[in-house]
Amino acid sequence: MFSKIRYISLSVMVCLLVGLIASIVTQSSIDTWYFNLTKPTFTPPAWLFAPVWMLLYILMGVAMGLVLNRGLHHIWVKTAIYHFGFQLLLNTAWSIVFFGVQSPFFAFMIILALFIVLLFTFKWFKVASPLAAYLLIPYIAWVGFAAMLNFEIWRLN
Repeated sequence: MFSKIRYISLSVMVCLLVGLIASIVTQSSIDTWYFNLTKPTFTPPAWLFAPVWMLLYILMGVAMGLVLNRGLHHIWVKTAIYHFGFQLLLNTAWSIVFFGVQSPFFAFMIILALFIVLLFTFKWFKVASPLAAYLLIPYIAWVGFAAMLNFEIWRLN
């Protein structure tokens, strides 16, 4: 059996790998296409995004490790894992569509879906491990903020 530390370590590594993939897609257009977009006044400075996302991916990984530690024999753990995996796919898809395809409108549709799936993920994480659910709160808040930012970028451009 895996220990809690192993579950957390593996989950953090998976989340950081997803973040690395997203950053590769993002980097390809951050200095060109994104730089030239009209952005709302509440846009954070560019240097803030990388550390925030790294912290969020670590928190997500720790949360996932705590859920996995509860045991795969529980249906609610499996349900939580399903929702977590789905939101992780949407998270990656958003980066690909926003920065790779350079489509703020379709990226906005994805981030709305991501936000909804995140709320379900929070619900199922809370059943499996309340601490894991609470570790997702900064991520949920950031995705909500990112959705507003994405909408404004689409509207302004």
